[in-house]
Amino acid sequence: MTTPTPTPTPRATGPALLGVRHHGPGSARAVRTALDAAEPRIVLIEGPPEADGLVPLAAEAGMRPPVALLAHVVDEPGKSAFWPFAEFSPEWVAIRWALARDVPVRFIDLPAAHSLALRGDDEPGPEDPESPEGEGSEDEDSVRVDPLRVLAETAGYDDAERWWEDVVEHRDGDAFAALGEAMGALRETCGDGGHDRDLPREAYMRIQVRAAQREFGDDVAVVCGAWHVPALRQRTTVAADRALLKGLPKAKVDMTWVPWTHRRLARVSGYGAGIDSPGWYGHLFSAPDRPVERWLTKVAGLLREEDRIVSSAHVIEAVRLAETLAVMRGRPLAGLTETTDAVRAVLCEGSDVPLALIHDKLVVGDVLGEVPEAAPAVPLQRDLTRQQRSLRLKPAAAEKELDLDLRGDTDAARSRLLHRLRLLGVAWGEPARSARGSTGTFRESWRLRWEPELSVRVAEAGVWGTTVLAAATAKAETDAIAARALADVTALAEACLLAGLADALPTVMRILADRAALDADVGHLAGALPALVRALRYGDVRGTDTGALAEVAAGLAERVFVGLPPACAGLDAEAAEELRGHVDAVHSAVALLEDAGVRERWRTVLRVLAERGGVAGVIRGRCARILLDEGALDEDDAARLMSLALSPGTEPAEAAAWIEGFVGGTAGGSGGGLLLVHDERLLGLVDAWLTGVSGDAFTDVLPLLRRTFSAYEPGVRRTLGELVRRGPSESGRSPIAGAPRGFGEELDAERADAVLPVLRLLLGAGAGGGDGESRDDESDNGLEGAVA
Repeated sequence: MTTPTPTPTPRATGPALLGVRHHGPGSARAVRTALDAAEPRIVLIEGPPEADGLVPLAAEAGMRPPVALLAHVVDEPGKSAFWPFAEFSPEWVAIRWALARDVPVRFIDLPAAHSLALRGDDEPGPEDPESPEGEGSEDEDSVRVDPLRVLAETAGYDDAERWWEDVVEHRDGDAFAALGEAMGALRETCGDGGHDRDLPREAYMRIQVRAAQREFGDDVAVVCGAWHVPALRQRTTVAADRALLKGLPKAKVDMTWVPWTHRRLARVSGYGAGIDSPGWYGHLFSAPDRPVERWLTKVAGLLREEDRIVSSAHVIEAVRLAETLAVMRGRPLAGLTETTDAVRAVLCEGSDVPLALIHDKLVVGDVLGEVPEAAPAVPLQRDLTRQQRSLRLKPAAAEKELDLDLRGDTDAARSRLLHRLRLLGVAWGEPARSARGSTGTFRESWRLRWEPELSVRVAEAGVWGTTVLAAATAKAETDAIAARALADVTALAEACLLAGLADALPTVMRILADRAALDADVGHLAGALPALVRALRYGDVRGTDTGALAEVAAGLAERVFVGLPPACAGLDAEAAEELRGHVDAVHSAVALLEDAGVRERWRTVLRVLAERGGVAGVIRGRCARILLDEGALDEDDAARLMSLALSPGTEPAEAAAWIEGFVGGTAGGSGGGLLLVHDERLLGLVDAWLTGVSGDAFTDVLPLLRRTFSAYEPGVRRTLGELVRRGPSESGRSPIAGAPRGFGEELDAERADAVLPVLRLLLGAGAGGGDGESRDDESDNGLEGAVA
């Protein structure tokens, strides 16, 4: 079953106006057929005229769509626009047709120099804001007409994509005449449809068409969005068109080819083209015949790769179902909706879970285009491309996990490149948690995905230098000088070490030392220390000289130790919680230092904070917990501090804050819960205090306690609940007067018996008669004793 292609009717006098849907495979096939029939002497295409010189590159062997024309303002690279082309884009088909026959190609849209100058700084930069799909924002003040949606609704469809497939993709006939007629009627009703910038664009197009006619006669073919066809047919004077262009602002722009992705084609906003299924459209365009059968075969192959059981019979049945659904719904051929329904019912057994994978991998796809080396590029982009090639880091549209061993030269160089790009704002890679669970400093994990707009970020970063190293160095030095907060400078020092920016480090360290000496805020100093210590560790593994950094870190730590006790007094709840976070961060940093003297000095500061009465409860509790975990505080001392914090003379809110600091653990952790599970004396102290709190005070402390205990893992909360349900046991004597010794010492025989069969299997004790049975009985008795 071959998808039919539209056959154009003979063209009347004048240029052939081929109104298309951008990125429409039906339009692409129709354009190819129309050009074969008309054999024009020149092809005019909607697009920026500055790209005329780049057209020959489309015939290069290294050019593989999807690709895009990128225009950006020379002095402001962030102000940019894209014009993407897929294999199934009518414009791309027209370009390749003309190049194969040595027919001139010209772009006739408003120059990018004007369109970029007209666009505000806060406007997005879609590659074609005036596509015939009518993509663009809609608000109460300015409603932009979506031509396809209006035509689909007029025809009784609630889905513009489905209407397009039925009318253009699956039917014979002159699609250009039908679309041009429909757009003409629509524009008579809606005018410019809210696309106010179309007027100067269409005026410029008319001027260029007239110029081509003077040179080539009527042997001119124009490929443009169907929305513009009525305007190009409109009879106007040259003077009137020039008047619409008079006074337009202008900017100096550069233009080149860049790779594009199917995923970007599927996005409606930003740089997206607004088509829902680029992978499906690419399949429709490239399939020589039997598109439904070939598509479902692709789906089956993907599911098999995911270890799902899919046979040839499944594919055959899915094809039959898709075709039957098309007949029942009155469609000429099965479309994406019918094939998706068939896949869900037959290949996925009614589940939508594998459908998400099919949509991501096939309906949208991870295709990333390529451009030839001859394409213009800023020097920084050329250096990046060279490094990507030498380090075997090929950009890809699909997300990729990359684990690096920094002890190897290649992986160390890859790490430096990725860190330098991050410093330049080119977020090709994002640090990730290693799948191997390794926490060693010699390992790094990255999540890589190349997005088309990163080409713009590279162009923007080109102002800092012509190579990645030079640009990152200059950017780091400038950022250090401009940084206002001490933590920003320490983070920059860490980034310089990670990126291997030896030339920038002296400047950053000088500014860091100056800022640290002048900053008296303990919170700022405590926030800056962790980044310095991490930089020391990473510097060691990279073989970097970190002597100056170690001196600054040691001086910073000492200033934190001196200033922290007075800073912790007289704090409100919010400030105390913030400072508690700094205490945790400083402790983590000190734990990484190899200086035993600094660690011992820190323990002294923690003990002072834990026992000082004027310190906020959450900080005292946290310091006591850290000392207990470090072994610098024994269990009896911990119980003593808790009993003091929970004594009747302490305000309930302050006591609850102490509990949160002590058993709350680190952010999101459940270490405090496990501590209460295993040290039942502490649990008994908390229980005794809580049951003795008055009703009014209980209402006040409940939210704080709920926040503390809600951070525990479900298993920990369950165990604590079970212990509390059983109640305290009075056996034994607690070192704290009046405190229970422990919880739930009696055995739950029913639950213990339930464990025996599992233990029997684990220990290999099988059932049997005779001596074996006797041995099993003896084994059971022994297990019961062990469990008890």
